[in-house]
Amino acid sequence: MKSISRGQKLKLSDLTPLQSIEVGVALTFGTPQVIDVTCFGVDGQDKLSDERYMIFYNQKTSPCGGLHLLGAQGSDAERFAVDLSRLPQSVQKLVFTATIDSAGVMSHLTSGYLRISASGAEVARFSFSGADFAQEKAVILGELYLKDIWRFGAVGQGFNGGLSALLKHFGGEEASDVAATPTAVTAPAAPPVSAPPAVNLRKVNLEKRVEKEAPKLVSLVKKAAVSLEKAGLQDHQARVALCLDISGSMYKQYSSGKVQKFAERILALGCHFDDDGAIDIFLFGEKAHQAGNMTLANYEGFVPRFRQTYPLEGGTSYGKVIRVLRTFYFPDALTRPRNKPVSADLPVYVMFLTDGDTEDERDTEDQIRAASYEPIFWQFMAIDEDMKEMFSRGGTGDSMFEFLENLDNLSGRHIDNADFFCVSDPEKITDDDLYKLLMTEYPNWLREARAKGLLR
Repeated sequence: MKSISRGQKLKLSDLTPLQSIEVGVALTFGTPQVIDVTCFGVDGQDKLSDERYMIFYNQKTSPCGGLHLLGAQGSDAERFAVDLSRLPQSVQKLVFTATIDSAGVMSHLTSGYLRISASGAEVARFSFSGADFAQEKAVILGELYLKDIWRFGAVGQGFNGGLSALLKHFGGEEASDVAATPTAVTAPAAPPVSAPPAVNLRKVNLEKRVEKEAPKLVSLVKKAAVSLEKAGLQDHQARVALCLDISGSMYKQYSSGKVQKFAERILALGCHFDDDGAIDIFLFGEKAHQAGNMTLANYEGFVPRFRQTYPLEGGTSYGKVIRVLRTFYFPDALTRPRNKPVSADLPVYVMFLTDGDTEDERDTEDQIRAASYEPIFWQFMAIDEDMKEMFSRGGTGDSMFEFLENLDNLSGRHIDNADFFCVSDPEKITDDDLYKLLMTEYPNWLREARAKGLLR
C-alpha cells in the first residue's frame, strides 16, 4: 500500500493495472457530524456538464454504470465503485469531495483518509487531519483525472461553503427556490445544450432530513412531491397552517387516531413548502387556540399530546379561529380595515378540517372577506360520515356543508381565496387523491394573488 501526501500526483497504473477500482472515504470528528461525500464527474474544463454525474446520497449511480455509491463499507464511511472504462468521453475527471451538513468545520477533524482499492486490496491512501484546514465546511479530497492515461492527485483543498458552493465551483446551478407563478401544467422546455445543470439541493436536503429525522414520513413526502410537481409547485415556498376542529362531535376522529394520521399528511406537504419542516397548529370549537408547531421532531403522538391541554369543546365557531390565525400572520389584521391588498413575500396555505357547520356564519363571512386582501389561501375540508361517495368537490350539493360550498361564491372579496371539498372518512381517501384535491385551486389563486398585489 502506497502512502500519498497532499499535492502528490501519480499514474494510476503505478498503483494497479485495473480500471475497475473502489474509492473509500472516512472522516472522524470529536463530536458527531453529518457528512456528505460526493463524486463530481466533470469535463475537460472542470465543469459538471451533466448533473447525472454528480454521485451522492440522493443519486447513487451514473447513467453509464461507471460510478456507483456503495455507502458505508468496512472502515469507510462512504465507498464508490469506479469503472473508468465505462465512463463517457465527456467525463475527464472524477473529483471526490466531503461537506459538513451540521455545525462543525473541517478544523475539528480528528482524522480522515481517501483510499484506493483494487481487487479487494488497498493500493494507496491519502491521510489528512483538521490541522490541514481552518473554518471550511467542505473539502476536495482527491481526483482521478485523464491526462493521456488515468492519474490520481491528492488535493486536500478546503471550501468555506458547503455542497452548494462545490456545485457552483464545478459550473452547476442549484435549482431556484422561487417558483414561477404557474399558468398551466406543461412539460418544461429543454434547456440549451450549453446551459449548466440545475440541481435542486433544497429538495435533496429535504429528503435527506426526512430520512434522518422522520423515516416513517418518507413515503408521504414523496407522494406530496409528485402532486406538487404536477401542479408546477415543486419549488414553491409558503407557510402552512392546520386548523383542526376540537368540537365534541370529533371524538371518534381523535380517539381512532384519524386526526393524527391526517395531520401527518399535511406535515408532509408542509415540509415541501417550508424549510423549517414545521406547520402551525390552530384549534377551534367554542373557542380558538394557537397550539404550537408540529415538526419532524415532534410529530409522533402530537395530536394526543395537545388533547391533554385542549380537551374537546362544545360548539363550533369558524370565525374565531380565522380571526386568531389572521392576526398570527398579520398582527394588524383586526386594527386596520382591509380594503387594500396586503403584500408579503410568502403566502400562507391553510388546511381547515371540520365535521360540523359553524355557529357564526356572519362573522366567518366577514373574516373571509377581510382575509381576501391578505396572502392567505383557505382550503376547507369537511367530514360527513353520511356521504355515499368517498369524497366530493365543493358545490356538488351532496353534503350537509352548504355554507362552506357557498364560500366559493362569496361576494365582496378582493380575490377568491377559499376552496372546499368533503370526505366521508379522512382515512379512506388515498394520499394521492388528497394531495391532488389540496392543489386543485391553490395554483390559480397564487397566479391571481400575485397579479392583484398580494404577493411580491
